[in-house]
Amino acid sequence: MTPEDLNTGVASDLYDEAYFLHACEGYEEFASSEGAELSRRLAAAWHVAGIVPGMAILDIGCGRGEILRHIAALGARAYGVDYARAAVRMSRRVGDAAPAEQYPVGVYQADARRLPFLDASFERVLMLDIVEHLYPAELEIALAEAFRLLVPGGRLVVHTAPNVWYDRYAYPLVRAVRRLMGQGAAYPRNPREFLVPENVHVHVNEQSLWSLRRGLRRAGFRGVRVWLSSPPQQRQEGTVLSMARRLLFGAPPFRWFFEREIFAVGER
Repeated sequence: MTPEDLNTGVASDLYDEAYFLHACEGYEEFASSEGAELSRRLAAAWHVAGIVPGMAILDIGCGRGEILRHIAALGARAYGVDYARAAVRMSRRVGDAAPAEQYPVGVYQADARRLPFLDASFERVLMLDIVEHLYPAELEIALAEAFRLLVPGGRLVVHTAPNVWYDRYAYPLVRAVRRLMGQGAAYPRNPREFLVPENVHVHVNEQSLWSLRRGLRRAGFRGVRVWLSSPPQQRQEGTVLSMARRLLFGAPPFRWFFEREIFAVGER
């Protein structure tokens, strides 16, 4: 990574409204409910965040703003930052729709490496689907910023996908099998193109269980917990493939390579 990369990162104009409404995970739930319904991965992150009324919560990379809506509806103070103008506009629209009796939602355009808040300002910091968009040096700084902003005992919640071990080691095997089955057209050579071709341009730093745990500990977080997950597989397939899927996704060490999503929690 060059000094220029560290200064600019991924170009913010790649994250336009079309990206958030058609490529960014959870767009179907957002489109159908204006953010009232959370996608599976956002609901899982919400569950482990342990947010209660009156807390101050920061969502770094707030995207469309649906998490901010849920924070405000609970009676907590919701703050969101994103460096993409489209995300700021979308999140502000969601925030403006909050009932008057709730805390106002604050949304700001800011870089995750330089956040405009005082030390120890938040009980919770969320980094949901932003880690994979930050170059390694950027991520190191962003995690240090998250640590700085948490009160003692405060909690960071992270979700990132895909698991880099899936892309490096499992995906080539999956692709080979699917090609033998005549389904190769749906499995491009570059795993970043799989399902969401836009990720070729915006994913720069996928994580493993070990690298994410190491990054949080290096930033000073304690009590770090990291675990894997995968979307439910609604597939109609034969007995052999079904049994193989249960083994690969359910038993270590195979699941370390085949599970596609990573969650993490750390405390200051």
